[in-house]
Amino acid sequence: MADRPDFGSGKAGGGNIIIVKRIKKGGEGHHGGAWKVAYADFVTAMMAFFLLLWLLNAVTEEQLNGVADYFTPIAASTRESGAGGMLGGQAVGEGAAESRTGSTAAVVLPPPSIGAGGDDMTDSKEAKAEDDADSAAKAKQDKEFQQTASDIRRAVTGIPELAPVASSLLIDNTPEGLRVQIVDQDKIDMFAPGSANLYPKAKEILAQIAQVIKKMPNKISISGHTDPSTAVDPSGYTNWELSSDRALATRRALLEGGLEDKQIDKVVGRADKDPFDPKQPRSPRNRRISIVLLRGENVAPDTFDRVPRFLDRTGPKAIDPTTGENLVPKQN
Repeated sequence: MADRPDFGSGKAGGGNIIIVKRIKKGGEGHHGGAWKVAYADFVTAMMAFFLLLWLLNAVTEEQLNGVADYFTPIAASTRESGAGGMLGGQAVGEGAAESRTGSTAAVVLPPPSIGAGGDDMTDSKEAKAEDDADSAAKAKQDKEFQQTASDIRRAVTGIPELAPVASSLLIDNTPEGLRVQIVDQDKIDMFAPGSANLYPKAKEILAQIAQVIKKMPNKISISGHTDPSTAVDPSGYTNWELSSDRALATRRALLEGGLEDKQIDKVVGRADKDPFDPKQPRSPRNRRISIVLLRGENVAPDTFDRVPRFLDRTGPKAIDPTTGENLVPKQN
């Protein structure tokens, strides 16, 4: 490099000063690191390629088929490879191609176990069998009730003395059971007015009813009903007490007629709360006694002997008025 001229001196050095600038050429410029990324990708791809070759050489043919089945849609392979289940080694997709690596079978789903109503169909047969059994039992009991109703009507109408009060007997089949009602009519009452004293003909009707229903295994309920008319009683005796006393009097009459006390399930007084004719509250038919053979409420077999009761056709046993004991014929 030329020495710096001395500008401070006045000598020109014999002429003009010439400055020569020399440029040194070095190597190529810096190209960056992009080539390293490309090289790394190349090495990674080569490593993956050789790893794939090693895996293909290490696995068996069955395993290779399992891998192929895994990527085959629509059908499930019949081979024992892959996941081994219903969707083992399979991807279900619409419009996918069938497997080319082995035999395949269409996926068959099991039938649903839940019915349209949300009930388990496995129990549908049992439920249907129970319903059929209940229907058969109900039909059988309705037939027995129908026969019992016929027997009661026949027993009452068979006595000429009861002909005037035979129309007071009403029998119908209800969801609760077979209901037998004895209602008052014009000038034909069961009880003395305002009391629980039964007239003789009412007692006789109840005795005939007892002779029939004692043959049935069903428990019974007894309820007394009155009309709204109530005499003013300073002691507070109302229709509730009157209807209850009449129901209890009916119970005693049935026991005297041969019915066993264990067959009676309940005795209630309903006063005027359940009228027979709601449109005519003062109708004498609202004064009545209701006896219901309860549906499905049977006396336990160990406390009710049905066969002897069917064979027992005798009426109530005579009672000695002095001792209160039953009069039993002496055995020879």
